Amino acid sequence: MQPQIDHVSDTALWVATYRAEETLRPDALFQDPLAAQLAGEKGRQISETVQRSKYVKWSVIIRTCIIDRLVTEQVAQGVDLVLNLGAGLDTRPYRLKLPPGLRWVEADFPALIEEKNRALAQETPLVQLSRRAVDLSNDTARAQLLDELQASAKKILVITEGVVPYLSNEQVAALGKDLAARDHFRFWVADYNSPRVLEYMRKGKRLNQFRNAPFLFNPPEWFSFFLSIGWQSREVKYLVEESKRLGRAIPMPLIARVFKIFIAKKKFEEMSRYSAYVLLEPAKKS
Repeated sequence: MQPQIDHVSDTALWVATYRAEETLRPDALFQDPLAAQLAGEKGRQISETVQRSKYVKWSVIIRTCIIDRLVTEQVAQGVDLVLNLGAGLDTRPYRLKLPPGLRWVEADFPALIEEKNRALAQETPLVQLSRRAVDLSNDTARAQLLDELQASAKKILVITEGVVPYLSNEQVAALGKDLAARDHFRFWVADYNSPRVLEYMRKGKRLNQFRNAPFLFNPPEWFSFFLSIGWQSREVKYLVEESKRLGRAIPMPLIARVFKIFIAKKKFEEMSRYSAYVLLEPAKKS
């Protein structure tokens, strides 16, 4: 079977498939009852095509839990607007227990926004939800959206779940500087991947599978990069560590479990911190 990822927006179908499958588990870590209808047949085909799909599925489930928790905590502490950039087929506005007066804005490619509006036309969100068709690579359109939200909210949380890896260093820098220049954008949830993860993604068949949606973001040092564009880490949630707390250990083949016995503790701890989601806040000015 040929890879089904024709555009980066197709990864939203893939992610929705895994969330739908998690919802059916008797020990599900969350419920996402709308995910199945959003994923559709193409989402299922993608999930069957991708190599090492068990690991990818695990990472999607754990990252969903991490971001759910970060959003809920920050809203409880006064966030009055959530901006989900590259929202894909995320359904948090329909499933998370949040204040009904909370404003939630989703932004993504026009075609994806149109399809999502159609698919969820009969569903009622639990918060004040609106969607904006914006290509985030369009500097002018992005700035207009941020200016509008800056003027209408006081404490904004930005989510870029599964978005940063697909942007170039220059695009991430431009986005980060745009957010930092507007003081009502107080928090930003972003993906962290170590250089080892990026190296793995670029090897062999894995590169071919994602040729239409390659990982581009590859700074020399992740945390220093974000600090240079105005953002510092407030919380770092490593997927492996969070999975232990949630009771959903990372799936490993037998050879990897055997290898773990012989690997040095320090090295294993390093490997356990290859991927994370980071809650960023504006860097303190010296």
